Amino acid sequence: MILEHHERIEKAAALMEAYDARHPIGTGEGRYLWTDAFAVCNFLSLFKRTDEKGYLEKARILIDTVHRELGAFRGDDAREGALSGLAAADAASYPTVAGLRIGKPLPERGADTAYDEASEWDRDGQYFHYLAKWMHALDRMAAVSGEVRYSRWAVELAKSAHRAFTYAMPDGSKRMYWKMSTDLRRPLVASMGQHDALEAYVTYLQLSVTARALGDDAGLGGELEAAGSMAEAMPLATEDPLGLGGMLFDAARVTQLMAGHDLPLRGLLRSLLEAAREGTSRYAQSNTLRHPADARLPFRELGLGIGLHGVSLMQAFNNAALHNAILAEQLEGLQAFVPMAEVLELFWLREAHQAVGTWQEHAGINSVMLATSLLPDAFLTIGSGDDA
Repeated sequence: MILEHHERIEKAAALMEAYDARHPIGTGEGRYLWTDAFAVCNFLSLFKRTDEKGYLEKARILIDTVHRELGAFRGDDAREGALSGLAAADAASYPTVAGLRIGKPLPERGADTAYDEASEWDRDGQYFHYLAKWMHALDRMAAVSGEVRYSRWAVELAKSAHRAFTYAMPDGSKRMYWKMSTDLRRPLVASMGQHDALEAYVTYLQLSVTARALGDDAGLGGELEAAGSMAEAMPLATEDPLGLGGMLFDAARVTQLMAGHDLPLRGLLRSLLEAAREGTSRYAQSNTLRHPADARLPFRELGLGIGLHGVSLMQAFNNAALHNAILAEQLEGLQAFVPMAEVLELFWLREAHQAVGTWQEHAGINSVMLATSLLPDAFLTIGSGDDA
């Protein structure tokens, strides 16, 4: 590795300090659910690596701010207060019961406004895959801090989101909407995200084992059954770097669930690793990594980098607990692509590349995900993270 261990910590810390300066974590300025989910995990990684309690406090402050800001209607919305409709004191106790806004710059599309694909990307509402990332961030905070309230909030969010986004087809099968309105009452985009059900299934399993470790019962049996059925019906194959990174992230969590909790997930893990290897191979053979910085999307590439760091984590868990020869062979096939993570990190660490429009237009999400790739500990691990 070119970047030494201490350099990774220093660069990740600098990126997070700059992010906090641009979008102070105690204010509503620049709150965006996806970015803040990664930011919480980054602060937890820095806390675990440095033992500086200030980072744990930053994670706590950011969580409270997101719940206060994205758990309430926008200032330009005729509706006021918490999305749940609860009074302020009760809303603080149940901050995720009605989901959380994305944090997009434009208000959600009105019920009588025609759908326009281009503008929809900039409109607010709720995405399931963003909510799933926030469930993960809350779950990691619960595991690191030992505070059960974060686990309960994550489970509460899982139940609310699953109930709102999932619907039955005429044949009885289940589907998930891609995007819902801020109040979760109507779909804004009815199509189904390719990996949403997969992420739901793995995340629900994660929340369940964390709740159990903290003496709680998540009670997600019905949600798990539905998500599992939907995930089985969806194809995994993709060449999108962010999608590939997401599959590797899910594979890393599945490996830990198998190693630490003896869950029968071998078939799912095999499918994830096979699809990730094929897709990453095709992506590596494309010309994308030869394009100039202004023709590339940093956060999508860095999503793959984060996932590739999970390969070494999976190998460690396999060596320590699973001792599975087939899994070892599959991971060996992915190992050839692991150096790509550092190639991407070094490319996007360059000041000249951070000066281009594709970086500056999404500076928050780009810098936070670069920090996650540099220091992926708390994001990729579940539970205590010390079992490998």
